[in-house]
Amino acid sequence: MELEAIDRFRYCIPQDAARGMRTEVLVFASPALVEQIRKDKSLDQAVNVAMLPGIVGPSLAMPDIHQGYGFPIGGVAATDWNTGVVSPGGVGFDINCGVRLMRVSLGADEARARMRELLNQVFRDVPCGTGGEGPIDLKLEELEEVLVRGAQWAVAQGFGEAADVEFAEERGALPDADPAKVSARAKERGRRQLGTIGSGNHFLEIQYVEQIHDAEAARAMGIERDQVMVLVHCGSRGLGHQVCTDFLAQMGEAMKKYEITLPDRQLACVPIQSEEGQAYLAAMRAAANFAWANRQAILHFLREAFRRIFGPQLRIDLVYDVCHNIAKREHHRRNGDPADVLVHRKGATRAFPPGHPELPEAYRPIGQPVLIPGSMGTASWVLVGAEGSMRESFGSVCHGAGRLMSRTAAKKGRQAHEVKKQLEEQGILVRSETKDGILEEIPEAYKNVDEVIEVVHSAGLARKVARLRPMGVIKG
Repeated sequence: MELEAIDRFRYCIPQDAARGMRTEVLVFASPALVEQIRKDKSLDQAVNVAMLPGIVGPSLAMPDIHQGYGFPIGGVAATDWNTGVVSPGGVGFDINCGVRLMRVSLGADEARARMRELLNQVFRDVPCGTGGEGPIDLKLEELEEVLVRGAQWAVAQGFGEAADVEFAEERGALPDADPAKVSARAKERGRRQLGTIGSGNHFLEIQYVEQIHDAEAARAMGIERDQVMVLVHCGSRGLGHQVCTDFLAQMGEAMKKYEITLPDRQLACVPIQSEEGQAYLAAMRAAANFAWANRQAILHFLREAFRRIFGPQLRIDLVYDVCHNIAKREHHRRNGDPADVLVHRKGATRAFPPGHPELPEAYRPIGQPVLIPGSMGTASWVLVGAEGSMRESFGSVCHGAGRLMSRTAAKKGRQAHEVKKQLEEQGILVRSETKDGILEEIPEAYKNVDEVIEVVHSAGLARKVARLRPMGVIKG
């Protein structure tokens, strides 16, 4: 794969019309990360994305890029709203998988003193694991309300506080969601899963603020050194997975009708303005709203768990909630001209700069909070969006450290109890529903999150605000 260095943090795969590429591939990475990225087929996938009809600007690869379904994870592509296509592979099976960060009115030492007790309480109150029934049993008509109103439904039902929705992307609900486009099978899979984390790389971490890099931005978010934070990473559970499955099958057939040919069937797509394209977007928005309601319900039960240990006076406030598996219509500028586009973010986080009208008023002076998990043995980061993201990446950055090892490789030759012991020696307690939940997510399975962050910071896509270290981890 021909990869040309532009500068220390940018690389390019030039457009090759003979291969069917309609644009180039722009890769944000360091030399060390490039060597790791080359070990899988993610760059080949980014080249395939560059062949999508109606793509606007380059096919983008973030420093956490790794091989996914159709699109690479850590990939971004914008397609023309009127003439381009929509691809479920550009969103992923876990629609609106995202991250929610909460600040807690506790110091790190206070939490450490009761961490095992706290972790056990949260593990009881916030279910995790494959399948997994949650504490909320929805009737069909209630579920359909969730699909329309998202986190706002949860707060209205008493699962949270009014201020919570102000600090979620899209205020926790995308407009134009249509529950009628979500299959009965998808609804049944999601009906008992509200308020649950799931499995795989989903988690809940109790962390503390280890470093502050931007004091002004940290103050605006209410973040202080040694403060306890909680980071939740999860999405739309079985409902979103089924929505993606349903529409991939439909689009695979519909491509013939629209005479679309691509080198990878996993890139199944249809014109955005087609009946199938509009149906998918309506169902995807509904699944995204389910995910926001899910994370909102988790916040509610998390508050209850903490207060059982530390008393009713404890405060847990939402800093921000951002999704990283989504396709959204947005208005950008390319080469000085307005661009009406559908931005696919597959394992990529929105990172709007200071002054953007879609940000909560409290964050407009600093830019959008960007939440980047690392691994359970290293660190997570809080950043804020910068102007460079609007010029180069359709307001997008990475979403995590990015996998370095397959789940099979991560488990090979390791024992869960040994991993837990090693983490405990570092001051990190772990609870998991399964042994695989620990082994598949060992710290060595991920790239160096600090290096990933350095790339987006130095490239001007986002600015460092705070580094967070885990103390207690819950895995599925």
